[in-house]
Amino acid sequence: MPAQDAPAQHRYDAVIVGGGHNGLVAAAYLARAGRSVLVLERLGTPGGAAVSTRPFAGVDARLSRYSYLVSLLPRKIVRDLGLHFTLRKRTVSSYTPAVRDGRATGLLVGGEGTRASFAALTGSDREYQAWRRFYAMTGRVAERVFPTLTEPLPTRDALRARIDDPDAWRMLFEEPIGVAVEETFTDDLVRGVVLTDALIGTFADAHDPSLVQNRCFLYHVIGGGDGDWDVPVGGMGALTDALARAARKAGAEIRPLHEVTRIETDGTHAEVTVGSGDTQQVIGARRVLVNASPQVLAALLGEEPPAPAEGAQLKVNMLLTRLPRLRDESVDPRRAFAGTFHIAEGYGQLADAYRDAAQGRLPAAPPSEIYCHSLTDPSILGPGPAARGHQTLTLFGLHTPARLFTTDNDTARAALLKATLAQLDAHLAEPIADCLALDGNGAPCIEAKTPLDLERELRLPGGHIFHRDLAFPYAAESTGRWGVETAHANVLLCGAGAVRGGGVSGVPGHNAAMAALGR
Repeated sequence: MPAQDAPAQHRYDAVIVGGGHNGLVAAAYLARAGRSVLVLERLGTPGGAAVSTRPFAGVDARLSRYSYLVSLLPRKIVRDLGLHFTLRKRTVSSYTPAVRDGRATGLLVGGEGTRASFAALTGSDREYQAWRRFYAMTGRVAERVFPTLTEPLPTRDALRARIDDPDAWRMLFEEPIGVAVEETFTDDLVRGVVLTDALIGTFADAHDPSLVQNRCFLYHVIGGGDGDWDVPVGGMGALTDALARAARKAGAEIRPLHEVTRIETDGTHAEVTVGSGDTQQVIGARRVLVNASPQVLAALLGEEPPAPAEGAQLKVNMLLTRLPRLRDESVDPRRAFAGTFHIAEGYGQLADAYRDAAQGRLPAAPPSEIYCHSLTDPSILGPGPAARGHQTLTLFGLHTPARLFTTDNDTARAALLKATLAQLDAHLAEPIADCLALDGNGAPCIEAKTPLDLERELRLPGGHIFHRDLAFPYAAESTGRWGVETAHANVLLCGAGAVRGGGVSGVPGHNAAMAALGR
């Protein structure tokens, strides 16, 4: 029952707990529908993990510190909310360095040279043709699945009928993705490049029977109906700034530095407590939308939390004075780093790294992928760094579950960063450390975040960037009409832990708003 020890303040139609991008999407939709909306945000500014900051002291470079690319944000949300921001296509999809017959080479995907790059790497046209067929298949799936993300949840049978491709359904929804990868491709490097989309933020083997890797793969290839991952001009904060403007313009109230400590509800009326002790406030609401993890929601309600979540990634931000020269002299570093630069992500290397981590040790050869935001969007650099030719690098490491950092996070972070950069250096003609810019204190411009760092800074359970393992985008037992419902009729989950959550998409925010409006 609602609290009786303190009178509730102003009653809102909806109180949204957490001002991350999904909470802002929900706020904008509800306010545009004429509802009174209050957003309560723990941090000093809204945006959650989708923010831009200047992490290096005295350096005018605004980096997307946590999340960094956009694929899953539906154009429908952009149109509905009148958002004004720009996404820009990358000129290259990916580059993967390799050594073949003692020679530095690599696979460059994107643009006219793709076919020739496959042939130079593998010695035939077979892998290129297999690549085209495979991604034509995922493209057809994307066109049919992506529009459903902002509709009521389809049943499993309805989604299968909509895809209308038994082979695609089997490969993506029924068998471990490793089966399809091994059936389709023969080259170890090509197999690894394909598999990486199944492992971003997900700790799993290619043949994990749970199919958690399939769910991750699906979300990485369906975005926008084409699977492209685009760069937000001005950094990720440009998107959340646009969302905050849209919410406020519609009439929503956003209060930073307001941490919610309790939610009580009888199913029709809720009371949201902010702060504690002498500063405690109790705010009445008809509905509460929680843009936080299921674990945080359970704690606020005083309920038993769901099974623990565990993130599995290393996030590294760097500012360079120049892009490093490559051992593969056939490719310009500006092309190699314009897309996703894969490191130690051959199929066998990914399996070895998973095995190391599953046995409780840091991977001997940590896999990672890198991209350079500033090549696509120089606006994130201030006039000084831009004039001097500086560039940003974002590195995302795989197969580093939170359990590896629980004994000594600082020591494990340092060891993992050193090993990860060594894998990168193996493909460079100069050490990456020689290219790092210095901050205002003379320290190298590099920062690394483990899952435990993300848990501490962003309240991500176990550092899990999706809040919990992703779900297939169809209805299952107890998922509700929109995939955002909870055991309480007037409490909805609008964060990444909702069905069809994860990534910077706004989909859970949209769907929670639709559920609240009874649509």
